Amino acid sequence: MTSKNIMIVGVGGQGTLLTSRILGKLAINAGYDVKLSEVHGMAQRGGSVVTFVRYGDKVNEPIVEEGQADVLIAFERLEALRYLHFLKKDGVVIVNTARGALIDSDDFIEAVENGKIGAAGLDVVENEFGLYYYDHKADILKNRELAMLRSFPNVTVSHHMAFYTKNYVETVVRDSLVSCKRYMEGQDNPWEIAL
Repeated sequence: MTSKNIMIVGVGGQGTLLTSRILGKLAINAGYDVKLSEVHGMAQRGGSVVTFVRYGDKVNEPIVEEGQADVLIAFERLEALRYLHFLKKDGVVIVNTARGALIDSDDFIEAVENGKIGAAGLDVVENEFGLYYYDHKADILKNRELAMLRSFPNVTVSHHMAFYTKNYVETVVRDSLVSCKRYMEGQDNPWEIAL
């Protein structure tokens, strides 16, 4: 297998370093040679943080050159734009955003169906106005994209309402941290999504 290059960008405190380490461990567990590189910049002041995860049969160096990233994961839109020139022509960009209109749902669905995107967790979708904050238990939702995304076993779509209770926020934070800890220690994980 030729090397695969993942670039993760964000600002200090968003979890960029943790994400690269988790992805690196996943690749090592899958039997790949892995190289990680971190550029902290002004991370402690909210400055740019860039990490590279390279994996394959044999990886010689940790740095991803411009135009060579297979995947660009951005925890901030501005950072995605700043580092977009690192992406391959047919690469995938994953951006943490607060609005679904930045995601072309048809292209996203096609990428999940053909395996270009192996898994995703979303809390926004295109054309979501009117879907959330209302009781739709008895309604047929008129959003085909949402229906398709929710049908995939490797895609999770949560709605914005989830974060309106103190209990839910505490549960999400606790379970996420416990899940990361269990994974890093090689323990069984009840929240693991098997692909």
